[in-house]
Amino acid sequence: MICPVRPTTKDLAKHAGVSRATVDRVLNGREGVKQKTIIRVNKAIEELGFVRNLSAANLAKNKNYRFAFVLPSSGDLFLREIVRHIQESDRVLVDDMMTIMIERLDENDPHGIASYLSTLNTDTVDGVAIMAPETPQVRDAIARLNERGVQALPFISNQAKSDKGSVGIDNQAAGATAATLLGRFLNGMSGKVLIVSETMKSRDSLERRLGFDRVLNARFPNLHTLPSLETYGSEERARAIISETLKRQDIAAVYILSSEARVPLIVLNELGPPHPIVKIAHERTPYTEKALRQGDLDAVIAQDPGHLARSAIRKLKAMTDQRSTLVSQEKIRVEILLATNL
Repeated sequence: MICPVRPTTKDLAKHAGVSRATVDRVLNGREGVKQKTIIRVNKAIEELGFVRNLSAANLAKNKNYRFAFVLPSSGDLFLREIVRHIQESDRVLVDDMMTIMIERLDENDPHGIASYLSTLNTDTVDGVAIMAPETPQVRDAIARLNERGVQALPFISNQAKSDKGSVGIDNQAAGATAATLLGRFLNGMSGKVLIVSETMKSRDSLERRLGFDRVLNARFPNLHTLPSLETYGSEERARAIISETLKRQDIAAVYILSSEARVPLIVLNELGPPHPIVKIAHERTPYTEKALRQGDLDAVIAQDPGHLARSAIRKLKAMTDQRSTLVSQEKIRVEILLATNL
């Protein structure tokens, strides 16, 4: 079978009845072409099935993609894994004419985040992946970014999904998965479920709690969820509020909503509940791996940090090129980790 030859810009020019220089101006969005000529060239593109070789075009123009990741300034082991994989991708992609920078900002300062985003324009960056709590200030700054032609991508689900998508797992599905595992591990036991998060202002924690409650209430009526405890990342606060809850409630299980499980697990191990309890957390880090192996955790609901970083870069490139990515490749899976499958 002979494969059809892909049409070239020369074929486009002939089909549209224009010069190759005109075709080049239309393809690159340059001025000086009449609207009716643009329409004619675009019609030729559609009729011939022309697909532009962006790699060749970028090489000819010495095009360099510039992407930024805006990440929280605070954070523990999971965020360290994210940063490591972004830096790893930057080193690998340097030959693909991409440069990637990381900016760490105070996630509790929406005005500061908005102020930084206001400094970005197409002279300095092509796209930015944003991991910050959703606030009116940040939401407005993202809208202004888009108006200036900078592509903005919600990263790890702290922002509402835009019409261009986001990068991260389905957090309601992740919470529902945690509830299913927890209910099955308890195998008909009754008791209270202690739920711990750094902050419930985080969209991912909110969505995980929604998914968790939906499944637990429907399938495991013998279990009762308590109001979410917020540690704000403080070990001292975590010790105080978890200790007080263990004294007052018959706790059968603990579900750690946030991406950083180290502090709550340290506190739980120090306090030593009066009887064994089921513990489920999120994200694979050196600490949660060790906790699984030692039996201090029963399961971890995870998302691959390397996949997150690479998917964000691919999506930012596609958005910059006004193309789409392969949906199946970019879907971040909800993974279940046990001591037996690490």
